[in-house]
Amino acid sequence: MTATLQEFLPDSSFLLDQSAEDWRQAIRLAGEGLQNSGFTTAAYTDEMIATVEKMGPYIVIAPGLALAHSRPSAAVLHTGLSWVRLSTPVPFGNKANDPVSLVIGLAGRDENEHLQVMSAIAKALSNPSAKDSLNDAQTPEAIRTILNG
Repeated sequence: MTATLQEFLPDSSFLLDQSAEDWRQAIRLAGEGLQNSGFTTAAYTDEMIATVEKMGPYIVIAPGLALAHSRPSAAVLHTGLSWVRLSTPVPFGNKANDPVSLVIGLAGRDENEHLQVMSAIAKALSNPSAKDSLNDAQTPEAIRTILNG
């Protein structure tokens, strides 16, 4: 994935220092980034929100971090990511990891691609110093550089 991070996370998928009133709006921003890059249709955003409504805030996978996604569907045109950094963190209802300031949108065309991209992001974010640097990064290129290690 490292060699193709540009492909999965193009400039058009970043929304930095955005404001959201609640978790639904935060996921809508992630969906907007996926749509901006041609990865999904608007229907996928609704699917991501419906997943949280049905399953709860399990997408909040670490303190301050949500990985917004849904199952592969016809609304996914290409596998890709969006990156939303919120100016003010919002609660998702996950006691252990709220509030959330970073929402990564994930769209996978099939289960295999979905899992590949998810594991690559998890690996990149497992470095504590990288996570701090990501909060300060001002451009998509700077974020990709940090993720590439």
